Amino acid sequence: NLDGMAYADDAGLNTTKKCLDGTRSEILEDITSWITDRDDKAPGILWLHGQAGRGKSAIAHTIALRAQGLGLLGSCFCFARDRQVEKREGKILTTIARDLADRDPAYRRALSNVVSNNSYLKVTSDVLQQWKRFILDPLSEINGEMFGNVVVVIDALDESGPPSSREDILHLLTSPEASQLPFRILLTSRALPDIERYLRAASHVKAISLDDVPLQLVERDVGLYVNKKLERVPGIGVVKMQNVVKKSDGLFEWARLACAFIKPDKAGETPKERYDALMALESKEGRTLLDTTYFAILKGGIPESGKGLERYRSVMHQIVMTLEPLPMTALDRMRKKYPNKEDRYDMALILEFTSPVLSGITDCSSPVRPLHASFYDFLMDHSRSGVYCVATPDTKDLAFATLWTLCDELRFNICGLESSYLANVEVLDLLGRINENILPHLSYSCRFWAQHLEKSTYEPVLGKLVKDIIGSERMIFWLETMSLLGVVGKGVDALTSAAMWLPDESDFKDTLALAKDGIKFIQNFSSVMWHSTPHLYVSALPFIPPNTLLSAVILPKFSCLARVAVGGLRDWPACQLVLQGHTEDVTSVGFSHDGKRIVSGSRDKTVRVWDVEGSVQVGSPLEGHTDDVTSVGFSPDGKRIASGSVDKTVRVWDVEGGVQIGSPLQGHTRDVTSVGFSPDGKRIVSGSVDKTVRVWDVEGCVQIGSPLQGHIWSVTSVGFSPDGKRIVSGSMDNTVRVWDGHAFYVTSVGFSPDGKRIVSGSMDTTVRVWDVEGGVWVGSPFDGYTSGVASVTSSLHQKKIAL
Repeated sequence: NLDGMAYADDAGLNTTKKCLDGTRSEILEDITSWITDRDDKAPGILWLHGQAGRGKSAIAHTIALRAQGLGLLGSCFCFARDRQVEKREGKILTTIARDLADRDPAYRRALSNVVSNNSYLKVTSDVLQQWKRFILDPLSEINGEMFGNVVVVIDALDESGPPSSREDILHLLTSPEASQLPFRILLTSRALPDIERYLRAASHVKAISLDDVPLQLVERDVGLYVNKKLERVPGIGVVKMQNVVKKSDGLFEWARLACAFIKPDKAGETPKERYDALMALESKEGRTLLDTTYFAILKGGIPESGKGLERYRSVMHQIVMTLEPLPMTALDRMRKKYPNKEDRYDMALILEFTSPVLSGITDCSSPVRPLHASFYDFLMDHSRSGVYCVATPDTKDLAFATLWTLCDELRFNICGLESSYLANVEVLDLLGRINENILPHLSYSCRFWAQHLEKSTYEPVLGKLVKDIIGSERMIFWLETMSLLGVVGKGVDALTSAAMWLPDESDFKDTLALAKDGIKFIQNFSSVMWHSTPHLYVSALPFIPPNTLLSAVILPKFSCLARVAVGGLRDWPACQLVLQGHTEDVTSVGFSHDGKRIVSGSRDKTVRVWDVEGSVQVGSPLEGHTDDVTSVGFSPDGKRIASGSVDKTVRVWDVEGGVQIGSPLQGHTRDVTSVGFSPDGKRIVSGSVDKTVRVWDVEGCVQIGSPLQGHIWSVTSVGFSPDGKRIVSGSMDNTVRVWDGHAFYVTSVGFSPDGKRIVSGSMDTTVRVWDVEGGVWVGSPFDGYTSGVASVTSSLHQKKIAL
């Protein structure tokens, strides 16, 4: 049973995006032959790249459709610039795994075995863990065999977001394991530097550039497309169509734009006149022909100054700044909530002439979005779009519209649920009720109001709206709606953002307190609301602690609630989460530096990692220690964990991969009691019952220098100073000691002739002078060497040092 396993909606094959029949035949045949090639030495990944507008996505969807017809399609996964808020990169491998499972029964059984024993995996966004548990482990169970030739299509990886959003994906695709996959992967993107850096270096990746396809072949295909679109347009004959093809210079996106520009009827202009205007366009003033055409399309319907331009900017800003594409009806409903009455006009008046560049203009139920990613880039770059640029980060109008929507439209029992005896999943028509009662603009406002708020500068009118929502029963109605939408846990982030945005003034003292209470309420009762929305009122509200402001403000609004007679908590419990999984006493815990994860060690010999927001274990327990784990800690970047144990070892773990890095760090002769990373993450310090402190090199998995000795009883705690230059240790001998010195082992030491100074050289490339009596450095270290110092001595007159 794979129900509940994350799956990216609307990210699959879209047949409307396929190539026109008869076009791109050579490249399509080459890719099809590669898919069906049974040669084990053939590259497992084909990277199709090229500049924007070359038709990469059309080829990807055509190949996916062709593979589907042949029974070879494993999965088709598409990124999109306007869906970045969905963080599709976190769902790519869960989606691909589910698609592969639908195709291959053996793979499905193997995948089901994985998730049935680890239910938290169904919703993990950890791509590295998904790779191992959803792809590699099931393939291993079925001996790496799949039925028939299979291809997985990944389109528009460059539209995932910033480079960090795809770094893990690229790392996995270029790993040795990817070269052994029993299916082929077709990947399309622009040749962005980060993508090219990874893929060019991988021997199992074959690159094909659409920029290198002979122009005559591209023009032939562009010609077929142009003829298809313009053959019945009056006044546009064969010669004019050939001129359009020539001017396209092989860019399919420009050819599409050109045809759309010529075809529409516009008062006072014939298709021939529009053709003439198009042919007069030139690449100039730093603009490409594509940008020049975008500019001409906008100029044809929008004046370059005045009220029309202002309205265009407002409407287009709304479209590109919405965090999820919305249909025209939803955008219009939100616009009716804009703060300025002058902005509450019908969007269709402004967007009438934008059908060549925007989808959803003629179909009110389809999302309005740029037809091509290059148009989005054009709009956000002033050097390209000039007066038509809409790259203003402030989203106060959207913040106002979403907040006002909540104030106006939230209500009790919004979906008319009749019984609290049914879980949400047991309400057979729940989806229909949600679609009928929580319209797209309200759903959007519930989910994204806080994100728009935090991007807006403070204004009293916005502050009052936030106050009106958080300070009334509307906050409970909002949580009800979020529960029905399945995202009630996101309420914590929203209220946290709102609290940070509000000014710390007396007018908002109660609002801030209520926001904090709301966060506590979600943390304590989210599972109740997620399971059954009516139990927000039946089993959650009655248990709000009476000493809280939320109780005083909210409970009087709901007179029919049950009352807690005895046993209820007077205040919110200090405990926010209870994480269960260890089978013996927990001995050590620690937060990652970003606060999103917790690491724990236990006498059950395991180390476990926990997701704070989801309150679930991340991955399987880290196993390897042969005795009690006594100490754990994250590295500063959160990518590694150090653990110490009664088994006398220190171990280093890769967080994402869930595996031990290198061999155990061995040297202590008794129990390890404490471990910690240096601020740069390159060293680990450990203390032990053997009375010593030791420093370890993380990359080399070796001890640095000799043990630090001086304690006369067990060392109980160790740590680095913030600058990494000192180590502090505590012991059962009732002392705290601070250790100072070289970062790597000392190679040579010598006394000055008067015995008052010591000079030391080290493999850390420095020389240091020490005051014998004070036990401290004298001055700054001498540096300048590019490798370790082998030997030192001082001169008789004590003024010079030989190295």
